Amino acid sequence: MNKTILKITGMSCAHCVNKIETALQDLQGVVKVKVNLKKEIAKVKYDETVQTLDNLTASIKEVGYEAEPVN
Repeated sequence: MNKTILKITGMSCAHCVNKIETALQDLQGVVKVKVNLKKEIAKVKYDETVQTLDNLTASIKEVGYEAEPVN
């Protein structure tokens, strides 16, 4: 399992959080998702043999937000 933190821009409310969490949870291999509106981050635990970091960020972009890994 791999864990990552993604910086997300464009969120303004709880509905935004729900959209992002749902988009990520729908991906195969994603085990746990927690989005923090105030900190503008998503903590994601996923199986790196099934899912890639690029797919995670692409999924967030598909629902209308910008995302990039925090290093």
